[in-house]
Amino acid sequence: MPEIEKTADHNLKAALDKLHEDVHSADMAPFWAVDTTADHDEDRQVMDKKKAIPFVWKYDRDIEPLLQRSAELITTESSERRSLILVNPGLAPRRASVSTMYTAYRLNDPREIMPPHRHSPNAIRLGLTGTQNFTGVEGENITFGPGDMVLTPHDTWHNHGNQGDEPAVNLSVLDVPLVETLNATYFEHDYTEVEEGERVRKAVQSERFPSDYSQRVYGSGGLMPRFVSHHRGTGNAAPMYVYRWEMMRELLEKFRDWDGDPYEALLVEYVDPTNGKPVFKTITFFMQMLRPGERTRPLKQNASLLCAPFEGRGHSLIDGKKLDWGVFDTLAVPGGSWCEHVNESDSEPAILFVASDEPTLKALSLYQKHGRLESGEVVRLV
Repeated sequence: MPEIEKTADHNLKAALDKLHEDVHSADMAPFWAVDTTADHDEDRQVMDKKKAIPFVWKYDRDIEPLLQRSAELITTESSERRSLILVNPGLAPRRASVSTMYTAYRLNDPREIMPPHRHSPNAIRLGLTGTQNFTGVEGENITFGPGDMVLTPHDTWHNHGNQGDEPAVNLSVLDVPLVETLNATYFEHDYTEVEEGERVRKAVQSERFPSDYSQRVYGSGGLMPRFVSHHRGTGNAAPMYVYRWEMMRELLEKFRDWDGDPYEALLVEYVDPTNGKPVFKTITFFMQMLRPGERTRPLKQNASLLCAPFEGRGHSLIDGKKLDWGVFDTLAVPGGSWCEHVNESDSEPAILFVASDEPTLKALSLYQKHGRLESGEVVRLV
């Protein structure tokens, strides 16, 4: 290269370096790419490099022993939140299992009930062990067991506990990371009720609905009472606060011999019974049955998923990485990853509890889903 060209290149690089230095010192970012092979690919530099990775948290090996130790050391007097949050290694130290949601596991000792609180994130509880898990939501005292899903929607007063004589474990999914990104997070603990014309702080919510209210009013699909109000809490979520496992399991069994979907097997969504939409505006939930020996075709969607096996054992291939799973584990499937599930049993079904941020993406007209045919061709499904 002629000397004059070397000098010109050197001067250009020096000028660009000084320009970028001055831009950053002024709290700005350049939106151009000068040379993708050098340090001046400014688009790539400003992109968030922390991304969720495919990951599995093992219940028997890691989660359950740590829960037991926490129950021995952390009392309800020292903390009202004795929960373990699953942190995706790609996002650490941020408390997020995928970019928009986190899963937490909680062990409640016998006969302990926490005080009421409310918050802006939406949350659910899924019973894993124990038959007397307790959640009171807006005056409905709900006792639940394995497989039952309880809603604690945005801005509803609720409290958790265990009314039984044995320890009980439940799994939670919250959209906290999404709400934090939107700078909309708040928690409140000062619960009050009006008594004799005065507002009084209370440690326990007064029961305003029968304990079987959700099941009595909404438990018959296709039939809805007109003589009750369906505006509960803030009215921004399903008014049915508990979804019983027996009904879900029975429905899955009814369809066991159907063809199902090649990419998602038998997938049943929990919905708001008043409108058929997801239970929350931000996140939605499913139970997914894989029949004996069933393997789904590769599926890629930009929704992020958290999958918690509730029955059976198997493995998933996420972007070519094999992750084994069993009962009560949690599997992170980051948005944009190719994923296929395999039930390794040739005699028993595998059932996964699935959480997804699909409603948020659909509300913003950003949702996409692609599948891969047996020929290898990629087709757009949504």
